[in-house]
Amino acid sequence: MNNKFLTITTFIFGAAMLRLIPHAPNFSPIGAIALFGGAYINRKYVAYVVPIMAMVLSDLFLGFYGPEMLITYTGFVASIFIGTQLKKNLNWMTIAIGSMASSFAFFLITNFVFFYPTSLGPLYTHDFAGIINSYVAGWPFFQNTFASDLLYNSILFGGFYLLSINVPSLVKEKVKVS
Repeated sequence: MNNKFLTITTFIFGAAMLRLIPHAPNFSPIGAIALFGGAYINRKYVAYVVPIMAMVLSDLFLGFYGPEMLITYTGFVASIFIGTQLKKNLNWMTIAIGSMASSFAFFLITNFVFFYPTSLGPLYTHDFAGIINSYVAGWPFFQNTFASDLLYNSILFGGFYLLSINVPSLVKEKVKVS
């Protein structure tokens, strides 16, 4: 392990702990954690493992929930994948686009609820109207997800950038895990 990996991991786990403070529904750093980890951790499997571990750790405190938890984690993994695609051309524009893409992917995946069971039972009919109703009902939550992803991505990516200006070795080091 090197300083860059430890710094990135600290950012990820620190952001995950922000889930424990009261916040508006879907206004949390989970999308940013996924995007940031995917973008900055070079080893692909580690880029997935570290953010997922941070999510599981925070869920230990928040409590695990029904079958829909798997869908939430699927949306989270999609955001990590988007982050892995950013690392080749990491700049403010690709981060903003990645943040928006991550928000949309999470929304599309987690609101496609009529095909999987929930702890509440079936929520929507299993037809096109059910799909539309699901997305319409999820829209207010999407707005919070979108805003929180932009905010927390600005904090994580911007914070790491500002820190790397003062600690130039963070830029030069490849993220290595021994």
